[in-house]
Amino acid sequence: MSNPFQTPTIAAIATPLGRGGIGVIRLSGAKAVQITEALTGKPIAKARQAAFSRFLDEDQSTIDEGLVLYFPAPNSFTGEEVVELQGHGGIVVQNALLARLLALGATAAGPGEFSARAFANGKMDLVQAEAIADLIDAVSTQAARSAVRSLQGDFSARIQRVLEELIHLRLHVEAAIDFPEEEIDFLADGRILALLDQVIAAIKQVFSSARQGQLLREGLQVVIAGKPNAGKSSLLNALAGVDRAIVTHIAGTTRDVLHEKITLNGLPITLTDTAGLRETDDVVEIEGIRRAYTQIEQADLLLLVYDLSVDEDPLALAKQFFQDGLDQHLDAKRLIFIGNKADLAQQTVGISQQSGFRQVTLSAKQKIGIDDLVQLISDQAGYHPEENTFIARTRHLDALTRCLLSLDDARIQLVDYRAGELMAESLRLAQNALSEITGEFTADDLLGKIFGSFCIGK
Repeated sequence: MSNPFQTPTIAAIATPLGRGGIGVIRLSGAKAVQITEALTGKPIAKARQAAFSRFLDEDQSTIDEGLVLYFPAPNSFTGEEVVELQGHGGIVVQNALLARLLALGATAAGPGEFSARAFANGKMDLVQAEAIADLIDAVSTQAARSAVRSLQGDFSARIQRVLEELIHLRLHVEAAIDFPEEEIDFLADGRILALLDQVIAAIKQVFSSARQGQLLREGLQVVIAGKPNAGKSSLLNALAGVDRAIVTHIAGTTRDVLHEKITLNGLPITLTDTAGLRETDDVVEIEGIRRAYTQIEQADLLLLVYDLSVDEDPLALAKQFFQDGLDQHLDAKRLIFIGNKADLAQQTVGISQQSGFRQVTLSAKQKIGIDDLVQLISDQAGYHPEENTFIARTRHLDALTRCLLSLDDARIQLVDYRAGELMAESLRLAQNALSEITGEFTADDLLGKIFGSFCIGK
């Protein structure tokens, strides 16, 4: 058994640095109590009972004063001895207190190190650890609620149920391989195929829910593009609900990209207004157009705005703008035509089809038809969150995708080739991919990358 004293006792400021009423510093490790008693000059208080103390410097002068809370192992967040010092908020006083703790033998915690220790000590799985960061970073109420569900284990429980079904299936397959005289019956047994199809269906359901959770966490990059004076900046203002972009009758007013973070129907969106696309000799405008094309390349959804009061063909405009990479940009799942200035053209607002693409006819200036666009953005992104949606990340979808590919291969080996050994190998790979989500089967470098993205103090 390893000596817990060989693991450094870590300390970090757990609240954002700044001016505030309360600042919390967290200690975790075998020497947490010893360091706290040296800091306060008195024995630690009883577990989970707040005790007032002065926090003393080396010369016994008072750095700060506040509350001490002690959480003994293993019933703490990290599973180790944990102490929280609740003093006053403020950069100077908190840094002075942290410096004193480091002088007494603590080690400065790295990003996500508290959560990493909780994971290592079995206090939570990897999905729950990630949900802590996602809850803190949530930009909408729905995202926060979904992160809480993941933190409480909803996502993990669904993964565990499917894992149990997959392990049960593997047991049947491995047993048949161990007893080859039964292999013919096994391969012809419709029950095995039924179990496999049941697992595949369950994974697809989890994937669908995880996709909603990923959209909640990561949101969409939505870029507005079009010719000068088509109404792009007016559309950004209408969606954002505030006048963020300058709107004038002068063509080429927008010279740079303008980003605005908004939430539509609970879906986080980074909305980007771009310079009007046209031929020009203006050096500044040329650079703005170059940046516009860079944003267009990175967009999840592209809103191509054109002026309904001018007789323009949106598809012809798209082909003109995107001569390079035409196939990428003319994707009906990615491109939405926005017929703007419906009030001037005296056209009816609403959603329609235009040259095989979805189109919204609206008036950005009058804010008419905006609700139709919001609904179409949700539909185009496939965003239809369930009441019990959990938060999810791109790595979760990647693991689920690899799991499904392995299961599909296992089905081929069973149905087409009657190859029990190859089917068993595909099922093993599927299980490993699924286990990566909760951290039961995860490479150390992936763990380092995940926890390294956390803030210090988490």
